[in-house]
Amino acid sequence: MLFLITRTHSSPPNDLLPPQTSDSRHASEHTTQTGYTQKTPPVSSSSSGDRLPKKQTGGGQQLLMDMSRASLKDKLAYQFPYDVEGKFPAYIWQTWKYTPASGDFGENFRPAEASWSEKHPGFIHEVITDQVAVHLLRHLYASVPEVLEAYNALPLPVLKADFFRYLILLARGGIYSDIDTHALKSAAEWLPESVPRDAVGLVIGIEADPDREDWAEWYSRRIQFCQWTIQSKPGHPVLRNIVANITEETLKKQKLGTLKGFKDNKVIEYTGPAVWTDVIFDFMNDAKYYETSKSEGNITWRDFTGMTAAKVVGDVVVLPITSFSPGVQQMGAEDYDHPMAFVKHEFEGTWKPDHLRHIGVTNDPNDPNNKNKNKPL
Repeated sequence: MLFLITRTHSSPPNDLLPPQTSDSRHASEHTTQTGYTQKTPPVSSSSSGDRLPKKQTGGGQQLLMDMSRASLKDKLAYQFPYDVEGKFPAYIWQTWKYTPASGDFGENFRPAEASWSEKHPGFIHEVITDQVAVHLLRHLYASVPEVLEAYNALPLPVLKADFFRYLILLARGGIYSDIDTHALKSAAEWLPESVPRDAVGLVIGIEADPDREDWAEWYSRRIQFCQWTIQSKPGHPVLRNIVANITEETLKKQKLGTLKGFKDNKVIEYTGPAVWTDVIFDFMNDAKYYETSKSEGNITWRDFTGMTAAKVVGDVVVLPITSFSPGVQQMGAEDYDHPMAFVKHEFEGTWKPDHLRHIGVTNDPNDPNNKNKNKPL
């Protein structure tokens, strides 16, 4: 079963989303919960009010355009154009302190790391160390130096790890997945057969769906989107927006001198799943991308709570909690052998204190899924 929440899209040529043609099955064959439809006008203005410069001349020559007065988002759009009709790149990106070739690579991570290559033969699978990440980003973002400045200014490794996943997917696309995740099924099986691959540019999953009154004591958002596993095509506007968001916020904090003494418990809001969730919802409700005049209201957590099948919003596919969080034994997640279970996460969270690592195991005595309720806290 597949649920669709379609909308109309208004974006620059580099932001092309599926046009409303006879081939756009995901916009025409399904009834949606919210009544949004997708649009693609021929040309739209940039966020600064000026049209984005084209890279190609009539003769096919590349022109170097003066982007010095452009907004950061426009610079990123120019540098990393988005083509929804392209294929998902066959890359798997992971990060860790050591590569699998190193004797210091943790033995506990080897089965998980190997599962991605086993399930994706023919993919380029890279485990990027901190040192390699610096050089790779210098190459990819040389023309957007403020991004590099922000990355280098981040005071904690976890902040850089979060930022890197967005940066590498924006520039190169493919799959990012944390080093402590196991691929249970190939990414070729993640999307329903009814969804055309040339109409999807971003695949995400539900991390948390806490249907309880005190949810805010345990989670940052009522619906929280997972960012330990993401699949995207390069240049996707969601990735562009979060890269711009983190870059601008970091440079502001750097100028104010507030990066020093940054606390671990602020990571989720700054670079983690909370801000990731906010940026996704902002995109789904952005009039620049979606025509919402015929809708009954914004897309919110209510459109995703309790979902058990994939949902489509424009060019974004949202997978249910079972897909990337199977086996957590709460919030409706099924076990690892369920047909919709695609990625297993061990929740190692090595940067976190022990009490913040495992979303599937809580110490709440009122939680029926609390495995520790009979143990002393």
